[in-house]
Amino acid sequence: MADVQRDVPIKSAQVEALVVMKIVKHCSATFPTTATGSLVGMDVNGVLEITNTFPFPTIDVAHTERDRDRDRDNHQNDASSLAAAAPRAKANIVYQNEMIRHLKEVNVDANNVGWYTSATMGNFVNLSFIENQYHYQRDNDKTVALVHDVSRSSQGFLSLRAFKLSSDFMAAYKEGKFTTESLQKSKLTFKDIIVEVPIIVHNSHLLTSFVYQIATPQDSAEVPLPASLDDIRRDPIKAPAHPSFDSLDLSIDPFLEKTCDLLLESIEAHYTDLNNHQYYQRQLTREQFKITQWQTKRKAENAARAAAKQPPLPEDEWQRLFKLPQEPSRLEGMLNARQVEQYSKQVDGFTATITTKMFAVRENLPE
Repeated sequence: MADVQRDVPIKSAQVEALVVMKIVKHCSATFPTTATGSLVGMDVNGVLEITNTFPFPTIDVAHTERDRDRDRDNHQNDASSLAAAAPRAKANIVYQNEMIRHLKEVNVDANNVGWYTSATMGNFVNLSFIENQYHYQRDNDKTVALVHDVSRSSQGFLSLRAFKLSSDFMAAYKEGKFTTESLQKSKLTFKDIIVEVPIIVHNSHLLTSFVYQIATPQDSAEVPLPASLDDIRRDPIKAPAHPSFDSLDLSIDPFLEKTCDLLLESIEAHYTDLNNHQYYQRQLTREQFKITQWQTKRKAENAARAAAKQPPLPEDEWQRLFKLPQEPSRLEGMLNARQVEQYSKQVDGFTATITTKMFAVRENLPE
């Protein structure tokens, strides 16, 4: 029975409301620095129940003056970089195990089910995210990464999504080969890197009962008239609520502008990676042409030596004389393509309401 339950894939992630509040509070407090933390819970018949969470402490890895100078030169001692790498840091792994041990002592779910991170405008598909999720999913396949977009949540609705790495990408990342030949053989594309898991926000029965028991104030039909001027001063007359004219605003959403800027940056990074691969192909073609010339010359020399009844020269000596360039990894290009897709979906969501307004204005304009 345990083996059957272990083989059931994750269908959805059930997140407790307390966990959501903790993640939102931590990510908002550290914004714009990246916030990360651990998730604990349990898996029940394909539903990953996330019942508690705790943040990771950010540890400064530079201790000596020499290390500080080196980190300052290499721009590696950035708060966001340290926080993004926190889930797989050795000190935080020890801290996580210690926290889980304490949670087990007070009868709280003490099974690690993943980690969470904050994002800005959907910018989370990067190598650090992949390394962190691979670190968790390598030991336990039933782990997820919760991504909380602080900038999107500031518009008034919760932006919380769950992701996990696909099985095909896990196998490819384990081999560490992201060459053109290996990608063609495995048929792995940028769409197969991460898989989104549906999220269900869950409240306890006590909290649900308390919410239903809260009495809502009833609006009286008649407004009592004030008896004196003091009554008006003590309880001033409230002005009626005005209608919202935000829906009539034709200005472009600033979040749409920022998303378009990030989209252009990702496209430029994708073209840079594409140019690097084209440079590798030109170098490879040049070296292969040199090898072909050398082999043709060596065959002609061996034919002349055979006619003179002399021993032939080795024809595999080109492996020592020539060195073929190593193909760069295509992983960075795949991540850029996946991030471009993420930004494109966001732009599509932003433009849905703006396009409707533009068409409405166009229909009412006089010809």
